[in-house]
Amino acid sequence: MFAAGTDTISNTLEWAMAELLKNPHTLEKAQKELEQIIGRGKLIDEADVAKLPYLRCIVKETFRIHPQVPFLIQRKTEEDVDFCGYTIPKDSQVLVNVWAIGRDSSLWEDPLDFKPERFWESEIDFRGRNFELIPFGAGRRICPGLPLAIRMVPVALGSLLNTFNWKLHGGIAPKDLDMEESFGITLAKTQPLLAIPIPV
Repeated sequence: MFAAGTDTISNTLEWAMAELLKNPHTLEKAQKELEQIIGRGKLIDEADVAKLPYLRCIVKETFRIHPQVPFLIQRKTEEDVDFCGYTIPKDSQVLVNVWAIGRDSSLWEDPLDFKPERFWESEIDFRGRNFELIPFGAGRRICPGLPLAIRMVPVALGSLLNTFNWKLHGGIAPKDLDMEESFGITLAKTQPLLAIPIPV
């Protein structure tokens, strides 16, 4: 469980940092919130996350557009199931494509754009109650790593943003950052993010 959690949390942090570096206005907005609430240069505590709504929106948006397990964990039907007019036969392997759900234009406006603001006034959560955002699955078999991820990702991301300024390696312009994905059990960046931290 720790190995799986380490890989998925580090990938999520890499995607979040890549999206923020590709969208400097969003990065600046996040750093302003951190400066006003926490104070620039300080590490984030778990208790601070509740006071940082924009940081939480960034985390939700990262989970939406870059779910770590794009097809969740496969399930098997125990009996014939009628689902929306389709019959799923007993013993079928079922995969839920959360990657496609997160990019579905009938659910999300401008689904390919990284817009944390879409969650600003929204009650949508990623704990399995809102099926348009289920990066951890839902129900009795929800990912056991959910509690670890919802604690570690915002704390680590907030600390990275608050204690450093960041620039892309090699003078790459934000719009030219390679955001290609490599599908596997987890969703990783094809080209690892190379960013330079500048101490505050």
